[in-house]
Amino acid sequence: MDRKSFIKKTSTGLIIGIPLLSLTACSGSDDGGGNPNSDRDPDPDPSANCLENGTNTSISSNHGHNLTVSKEDVNAGEAKTYTLSQATTDQHIHEVTISQDQFNSLKSNNQITATSTSQGGHTHNVTVSCA
Repeated sequence: MDRKSFIKKTSTGLIIGIPLLSLTACSGSDDGGGNPNSDRDPDPDPSANCLENGTNTSISSNHGHNLTVSKEDVNAGEAKTYTLSQATTDQHIHEVTISQDQFNSLKSNNQITATSTSQGGHTHNVTVSCA
């Protein structure tokens, strides 16, 4: 193989290979954000019941945000966007949307996780579980 053929074949391989690698790298998700049932509690509290008791929430890397998801919201089961309360650090806020599928998971007493909007250069993972 001469130099010209080598460069041509190598360039073609790179032009085709790099986009394929990019697609492959982006095709999966480790956080399960797209699957509303991916956060099944491995050790659920048998007395926990979202429809009767409401929910508990946990916010990752929290600095003063709060969120309440009522049992009425779980029972309604419609997608809803919530505003997290202001941070104690600099008064910024985030929003988080819980989808209809995620509410269905809560109705089945499974916990769910949703990611907030970005504000101040960061997001939060919001985990909602049954009380």
